[in-house]
Amino acid sequence: MVTFVNLLVRNDDLDHEAFLERWQGDHIEIAKRLPGLERYATSVPTSPEYASYDGIVQLEFPDHETLSDAFDSEIGQEVQEDAATFIDMDESETLIVDETVHLNEADTESDDDR
Repeated sequence: MVTFVNLLVRNDDLDHEAFLERWQGDHIEIAKRLPGLERYATSVPTSPEYASYDGIVQLEFPDHETLSDAFDSEIGQEVQEDAATFIDMDESETLIVDETVHLNEADTESDDDR
């Protein structure tokens, strides 16, 4: 599993609420159509006035090739063009990460059953 993580900064012409409305509205409907996408999660700071970022998006793909192909696709281009209308692409940061899970709920439940 490979995860595309984007630490988002909104465009200067939007306040945080307008950014959220745009990001978690129409944009999600476009991005959910990325080919090969297996998981899509967004996170919003609880105190945005003190945060360096307006949100975090995590997109999970089975491998690096699928992630690359997704963003090279027609839908991937549409996602990127749409994002540029409300995200400051120069100030936002992107990470491509391989995840290692050290604890999950299923592990905790198994330990409790012993």
